[in-house]
Amino acid sequence: MKIKILSGWSAPGGSTSHHISLTNLLNENGYDCTFYGPHDWHLDKCQSGKIQDAKIDPEDIVISHFLSIPEGLEVKKHILSLHETNLFPLEKVQPKGYDYIQYVSESQREWHSYDHNYVIIPPMVEHVEWKAPEEGSDRATIAGVVGSVDSHKQTHLAIEKALEDGFERVLLFGLVVDKPYFEEKIVPYLENGRAVLLGYLDDKAEMYNLVAKVYHMSKRETYGLVEAECKLAGIPYEGLENDQPVLSKDEILEKWQEVLAV
Repeated sequence: MKIKILSGWSAPGGSTSHHISLTNLLNENGYDCTFYGPHDWHLDKCQSGKIQDAKIDPEDIVISHFLSIPEGLEVKKHILSLHETNLFPLEKVQPKGYDYIQYVSESQREWHSYDHNYVIIPPMVEHVEWKAPEEGSDRATIAGVVGSVDSHKQTHLAIEKALEDGFERVLLFGLVVDKPYFEEKIVPYLENGRAVLLGYLDDKAEMYNLVAKVYHMSKRETYGLVEAECKLAGIPYEGLENDQPVLSKDEILEKWQEVLAV
């Protein structure tokens, strides 16, 4: 029996990090798991492949994400891994062919309000070693905004709040996924030097240790990974607060073992 994670998104992002961590966790504990996606970013981070190369066998367990898979897929078990709200509304997808829906939080499940077998398993939260900047240092004047640069994340509001609070410069860590928004709302801050776009950094310790505080003004988050990472590391944080529980690797593994059992 093999476990195959099929995702419509494998570029940097919270769902991709979750599926990379899950793939590694399962393989470390005796399962044969491969993560397939359309982008290349995940390929050197776990047992992986491109989604066009995935071959599904009736004895497989499939965990699918951000894909519309027709009902009737012949596999041992099919689990929908859901990390979205309005980007993947269940009332439109109608996922009757799944054995389980995996949500990352109770608030996300309540938002969808869909009657189906489900389990709530949050993502793994990386424990980052963070050191507070020395008073009077350049780093003490720098704030950070973590996440995709788009209208949903409201990156411009996070920049504005950081500047209002007295920070001299704001570092942006994330991919630009909404070009019109970026041009209108973010470029002016880049041009006047108050913000710097660094893009997505794989090394979270390196990223967080560039700033004195993190701002996050997203309209809505299904889990709140940035908030959880900051609170776990003791990094000053301001913005959206989901206050979701942080589970250990063993606790997450146990929950997945229950769902994967056949």
